[in-house]
Amino acid sequence: MSQDRQDPAQGNPQPNWRKPVGMLLILLLITAWTAIIVSLSPWVGAWPVLVQAVFYLIAGIVWILPLKPLLRWMELGTWRR
Repeated sequence: MSQDRQDPAQGNPQPNWRKPVGMLLILLLITAWTAIIVSLSPWVGAWPVLVQAVFYLIAGIVWILPLKPLLRWMELGTWRR
């Protein structure tokens, strides 16, 4: 159910507008998440080192969660199945 257009000369689908917009949204997500985590550094820096490590490990993984629906939208044009 892809809305990509076919290029009759090459038979390859041409990219649609969702891919570049999705890439920009991913970059914005990473930038925003980084700014949030960095703004917390004065408080997190006062924690014990092992607690900081756990915090940054979790923070480094959590930003990936919104990517699945975003990547699905980029590919299929829908947020849900």
